[in-house]
Amino acid sequence: MYNVLIIDDEEPLREAIRIVGDWNNLGIGQVFEATNGRLGLELLERYPIDVVMVDMKMPELNGIEFLRAIEKVYPNLLTIVISGYDDFEFTRQAIQSRVVDYLLKPINRQELNQALRKAVDILESRKQSESKFISQNITLNMSLPKLKEKLYLSILDGSFKRQANAALLPLIGADQPGNRFGVIVLRLLNRDEVRMTRFHGETDLMDFAVTNVLAQTSDERLSCFSFPHPRREREVVSICTLSPGQEQHMPLLLAQVTQKAVTNLHGLFGMVVAAGVGKPCTDILELASVYTDVKAHIHSTDVLKLTGTSVIHVAPRQGMMPEEVSWTDRLLLIQKDAQTGQANRAKVLLNDLLKQLASGPAFRLQDADRMMGELHFLLREAATEPGAFLSVSASVSEPEGASGEQRKSVAEGDIAADFTDYAQYGQRLHRMLELYIAGVQHAQGGSQPFDITEIKRHIDRYYFEDIKISFFAETYFLSREYLMKLFKQQFGYGIHEYVQKVRMDKAKELLGDSSLKIQEISDMLGYKDKNYFSKAFRNYYQVSPSEYRVSLQ
Repeated sequence: MYNVLIIDDEEPLREAIRIVGDWNNLGIGQVFEATNGRLGLELLERYPIDVVMVDMKMPELNGIEFLRAIEKVYPNLLTIVISGYDDFEFTRQAIQSRVVDYLLKPINRQELNQALRKAVDILESRKQSESKFISQNITLNMSLPKLKEKLYLSILDGSFKRQANAALLPLIGADQPGNRFGVIVLRLLNRDEVRMTRFHGETDLMDFAVTNVLAQTSDERLSCFSFPHPRREREVVSICTLSPGQEQHMPLLLAQVTQKAVTNLHGLFGMVVAAGVGKPCTDILELASVYTDVKAHIHSTDVLKLTGTSVIHVAPRQGMMPEEVSWTDRLLLIQKDAQTGQANRAKVLLNDLLKQLASGPAFRLQDADRMMGELHFLLREAATEPGAFLSVSASVSEPEGASGEQRKSVAEGDIAADFTDYAQYGQRLHRMLELYIAGVQHAQGGSQPFDITEIKRHIDRYYFEDIKISFFAETYFLSREYLMKLFKQQFGYGIHEYVQKVRMDKAKELLGDSSLKIQEISDMLGYKDKNYFSKAFRNYYQVSPSEYRVSLQ
């Protein structure tokens, strides 16, 4: 029998867990309770506890502090985290602390017992020899999900050998006759923007949240396993397995799960997705060709028809593919003009090319990726000085269709590779060109003093974006310290102070419009969290936004 400790300051939640937990069938003898992390640590010293369920928001010692406290003292203690979708800071610590599961409030009976079952399975496996094969359903220290991910990846890329790996097939249900398999692929169109604005730049945190949403939206008749593709940074894959009995409904179930997941990702995080749903198959090795077809459908997405909303491809589209447009000669001319100081002509050429593409029958997503990668590659090649024009390399992430040399030249950077419609795609290309031209002009300017008002003008115009001093340092090839000192000498504010001032001045102006909600104003100012905006406003003006609005009346 195992012992469980529930740590939560809300008695109704502790009581709900006690009621819905299937304690007897799980082999759990005693269930202890504590109202905060400090009391929880005291109970750990007094009783042999195997699993701890800990809420993240508590008085005295919260969930983060508790997880950090037990990491070294109780390294084998299993933990299940309880919290909400927006507690991303807590989620980061949960990942670092290798928790068994992460439950979202309100607690669901099925999810609770699944998490407890996972913990009990780990405890049971520890009683056995660690040398026993994983096919016997040993899930030790969260290694099973990673192994399943590697298995699925080897199937998708065609390297899986059935005869040599037959013992692993039970792990993914491929040994059961009658099982059917399907694949869902998500291309995150605004991945970097969401990562920076909603997940504080944490890629692992965002990946965890996305796969968690997919798990929450899975149909109970489908067993779905989701993971970010390790070699394609904007791609998330979900492999779905259906037991015999519902074969005729599997295409519909896959489409419903995909639609629900896409809707939830947009509602929770503002994600815009191009999704593809594969045709069900009876042999799991057929997933390789299905996966290839699904990616082809996603790559065929017409960028000209993107409107900032997600798209879903359920079946192959029939008809002739659009005739490809050759842009190589045009890009070479753009590179030459930009390099020789003909900035306006380079911009006109790029604009003309974008207009030509827009007037065509279609412009596929894979072609958009390829052209962005090629332009970036040419601009990088034109930089003659070692280390020059770093801002260009930081402005675009690696496109999936880029060549080896292009991939080598592309650094993972900010949101400039995001685009959710054709207009935004054009803006990204123009921004890339402008950054390169700015580098050329600065290099040609020699020792001329830098005009710090350029940074002020940028802040005045783009105050709602995530403004970083490193962006200006890379764009103008000057040190952070020099820029900060120069800006303060000129305007009497630090750069971050000035950004705050512009936002707060704008906040006052917007609060004067009674038709705007506080949340809307927060979004317009670049604060993705209304509570954070309210706290910033109060710190700046000593009154909350609501109190200030009342004072105006």
